[in-house]
Formats: sequence, structure tokens, C-alpha cells
Amino acid sequence: MASSLLGLNSDEFPKGRGNTRPESAERCQDDELVRKLRAGEEAAYEALLQTFQQPVYNLAFRLLNDPGDASDVVQEVFLKVFRNVGHFRHQSSLKTWIYRITVNEAHNQRRWFFRHRSREVGFDDEPEQVSNRAVPDSARSPFDYAFDRERHVLIENALARINPLFREAVVLRDIEDLSYEEIAEVLQISLGTVKSRIMRGREALRVELTARLEPEATWRLAPE
Repeated sequence: MASSLLGLNSDEFPKGRGNTRPESAERCQDDELVRKLRAGEEAAYEALLQTFQQPVYNLAFRLLNDPGDASDVVQEVFLKVFRNVGHFRHQSSLKTWIYRITVNEAHNQRRWFFRHRSREVGFDDEPEQVSNRAVPDSARSPFDYAFDRERHVLIENALARINPLFREAVVLRDIEDLSYEEIAEVLQISLGTVKSRIMRGREALRVELTARLEPEATWRLAPE
């Protein structure tokens, strides 16, 4: 019931914007942007931030479930991008390269958390809701918007409770819409491991969502 309600049966997980440009066009734009970044053009830095700042924040937030930590990761990611763009070899897309840096920085942030903050912060705290950043579609009814908002919060909260290794694979595939090959490149793991983590992550997510939705659904359907 929970799976069908939230569209979690297969690749129908709610996705982000994903990669909508043709691969050849994307590569040409990446090459041009990298060329301008290497030349130190200020407009290129602005274009890079405009294109990737929000996606990087969204990815970091979903991996860490903390807005402050996600903001710290964003700063570190773009510092590394600016410093190392001369070493970008075009063996992957610019997006994949930046996402790999983001995942690595999220790992570093998580390790820092366990070393320095785990005794100060409770692990059972409810994750902060980020639905206030959503923009309603004026063509849809208030009920539709409220349902989508509740659905979004349920998924975000469930993601925060599953194994981080599985969470990052599910986020990259089902929200960021990366291919298996791109995920393998971002996470530096084999295709087989990518598929295994996605499968196990989706199952863990279904368990979390089912546990939260089914009691509520039963209560709603109970006769008066």
C-alpha cells in the first residue's frame, strides 16, 4: 500500500530535474564552461554556481539531513571545484565530477560528526522539514499541494533513517536520476554494487514508509 501510494515500486520514485540535455550537447556545454573557468572568467563562476549550487545543496542535505552541514559541504565542494578545475580530464560529465566531490565531502562531514558531535546530538531527533522551500503550482488544488507536501516530507524523513550507503545510491538514482554508470563513477564502486545498494535502499525505504503509513491508513478507513 505504501509503495504504490508513493510510487516506489520501481524506477517511478519521485525524481528531481535529472539530466534532460542530450549527452553531446551537455558535453559541449561542459567543455565550454570548463574552458572559461580555467581562463578565470567571472561569468563562468557565476554560471557554475547558478547551475550546480542548488543541486549540490539538495544532494548534500539528503545525504546528511542537516541544513548547516549541507551548507558547509556546498562551500567545500565549490572551493575544491574552483581549485581543481584544471585537473578535470573530461572522463566523466562535469555534473558527475561535482557530485563525486559532493559525496566525498558529505562522507568527510559525517565522519567529523561521529568524532566530535555524536555525544552532543541525539540520533533520534526528527529531521528538519524542508518542505517550506517548495513552490506550489497555482493550477492545482490546495488538497493536491498538501498531499504532495506531506508525501515529500514522509520520503525525506524515511531517507534520513536508512543506511547512509544505501541512501546515497537511492538519492543519486531515484531523485537525481543518474544512470547506474554515473553512480558507479560518483561513488567509485562497481555496477553490481550500485545495483545492490539501490535494491537494498529501496527495500529499506519501503519498510520505513510502510511502517508509518499503514497504521494511519487503517485508522482513516475504520468505520465510525
